[in-house]
Amino acid sequence: MGVNKVKVEVAYATPEEQKIIVVDVVVGTSMYDAVVQSGITNTFPQINLDTDKMGIFGKAVKKPKEHQMVEGDRVEIYRPLIIDPKQARLNRAAKK
Repeated sequence: MGVNKVKVEVAYATPEEQKIIVVDVVVGTSMYDAVVQSGITNTFPQINLDTDKMGIFGKAVKKPKEHQMVEGDRVEIYRPLIIDPKQARLNRAAKK
């Protein structure tokens, strides 16, 4: 009997480009390891797996190294914010 695997996706986007990579991982694989196995950092070397936040379908996961992937999960790697949203609102308000 073969090793049980699940099909998951790893997604990342910049303003110019987005990529979704489908990966077959062994049942019990962590979110972090699924991202490593996807090789997405070869396309987007700016991704920092140890500091960039990750989530599943828009819901942040606090401990990617502990979260186990299940069939159909899509890992999203979030880019760091360039400016704090509160500061952006203050800047817009000041221009008016």
